[in-house]
Amino acid sequence: MQDLEQKQTTKREKTLLAALLLSSPGPIATGIAAFTSRSATQIADFLRRTAELVALFVSWWAFRKLHQGAKEDQKERLERAAFLTVALAMLASGVAMLAVGVSRLFVYKVTGSVALGFTIATLGLLTNTWFWWRYRTMAVERRDSVIVGQEKLYRAKALVDLVVVFALALVLIFPESTVTRYMDALGCIAVASYVIYSGAMQLRKGKTVEEIARFEPGDPE
Repeated sequence: MQDLEQKQTTKREKTLLAALLLSSPGPIATGIAAFTSRSATQIADFLRRTAELVALFVSWWAFRKLHQGAKEDQKERLERAAFLTVALAMLASGVAMLAVGVSRLFVYKVTGSVALGFTIATLGLLTNTWFWWRYRTMAVERRDSVIVGQEKLYRAKALVDLVVVFALALVLIFPESTVTRYMDALGCIAVASYVIYSGAMQLRKGKTVEEIARFEPGDPE
């Protein structure tokens, strides 16, 4: 039984590390894409990927410490730090996307190609969807506060990536269309609202680690 638990812990840590390593090039690649195109969506994407990378690092570090013989009081502080960082990353992502969505209602201008950003966002969507499914499976197998936090983060990441892919696809196909502007803006605002709500609820429900771990967006008060 102890061997099985150790194997599960090792598997979870490897998944966290793989997610961190795969996400590391994201801010650099999206930063280059944003600089070359000046697309507001890509600038927001760069900001939120940077915030999320910090959250991933903290979660991986906290998980390692939690399973390396940390004391009970240290465990609670580490778990709180991991969840707080994830919540703040979700809030930062949501605010960035909300700013983009609102600004696109009034200003719509792309000065370069968004092909690179579209490719990066598509790869990100596929990767983040897979990690979302992976973390969800692990959370069902055995409840772990850090893993639950990652499942929520990757759900938000995948949804935001979906909006970015859709928005950049419209820019590629119909760059001058009025429909492109408003569909892009409304999509960004809708997903931004969801991400901000999820992050805010994690903070509000975070009186204890157990409450955070049980929280799902849409839970009644």
